Amino acid sequence: MFLLKLLLFFVVLSLIVLVHEFGHFICAKMFNVFIYEFSIGMGPIVFSHKGKDGIDYNFRALPIGGYVSMAGEVYEDDSNEKIPKDRFMCNRPWWQRLIILCAGVFNNFVLALVLLFTIACIWGGATYKPIIAEVQKDSAAEQVGLVAGDRILKINGKKVSSWEVGQILLIMKDKDGVYDFSVKHKDGKIEEYHIKPNMVMDKETKKESPVFGIAIKQSVSKTLWGHIKYAFTKFSTLVVTLWYTLGGLFTGKIALSNLSGPVGIYQVIGSTFSYKAGAAFNFVLYITAYLSLNVGIMNILPFPAFDGGRVFFILVEKIKGSPVNSKFENVCHTIGFVLLMLLMIFVTFNDIWGVIK
Repeated sequence: MFLLKLLLFFVVLSLIVLVHEFGHFICAKMFNVFIYEFSIGMGPIVFSHKGKDGIDYNFRALPIGGYVSMAGEVYEDDSNEKIPKDRFMCNRPWWQRLIILCAGVFNNFVLALVLLFTIACIWGGATYKPIIAEVQKDSAAEQVGLVAGDRILKINGKKVSSWEVGQILLIMKDKDGVYDFSVKHKDGKIEEYHIKPNMVMDKETKKESPVFGIAIKQSVSKTLWGHIKYAFTKFSTLVVTLWYTLGGLFTGKIALSNLSGPVGIYQVIGSTFSYKAGAAFNFVLYITAYLSLNVGIMNILPFPAFDGGRVFFILVEKIKGSPVNSKFENVCHTIGFVLLMLLMIFVTFNDIWGVIK
């Protein structure tokens, strides 16, 4: 069972990385940038093939990343006279470099949309509008007067476009443990409620979670247009929830310990083996879409070492009318990479600790 879980873990991550790096690769080839290597995974080479185009196609031991190695990604980094100057990426027009860098993120977004659409076509896409279907007896929600049919408009001042967004807002730490709800009743009247949830301890994680005592209305798409709408609606909802999550991490409203690395992802993917076949396949498709979207969003952030960081320097170059000092840019990317590795180590250690404790 362990080997099957590990294989599934590798397949999911490798697909996401392959799709991302293929975006960079195909656009680099399209704009005639010289490519040294196309690799899936990190670490030692397990399999290598030299293509007719002169590119080394490698599969490496650790399926936690991948890359396309192009000539002159920041500056002319190769003294090989056989490489024409115009084939260095740094010497291509700024808009071509921008497309090459953004192509990986674009591919991840397309993969997420295709998988979400596939889920809807097979099982129907379940969406959760922030409309209360049921209020539990003696719950915190009932005590303040919430009833079935109420639509939740805002939580702590932030708009709730879907219940997935609402759930993220509800796990954010609040100063006094009281959450402000803006609610629209069936008669159109809008009221404000202050709810202090009951805190319930999870037996497995040993962490307390707020419980409000409400069930949310679910609707399932049944037509082709409904499936398409579900894919784009779910996509935008996931983008908003990720945005709120990142904001919560920076402000401290969501603990850093909630992040998961390869170990945590392996556990989530491995949990599919406890489901029935149909449900397991559904979950694998969904988690792949979710992770692909996450990879896309994270990569486009204007942080050094990410694609977004490189895009940022290109835009600065365009605005100031001259290239950014290559040594300065390289130092920024190196620092960014080191910080990312330190974060990865912390998150991995936290995941392992969560498993063994």
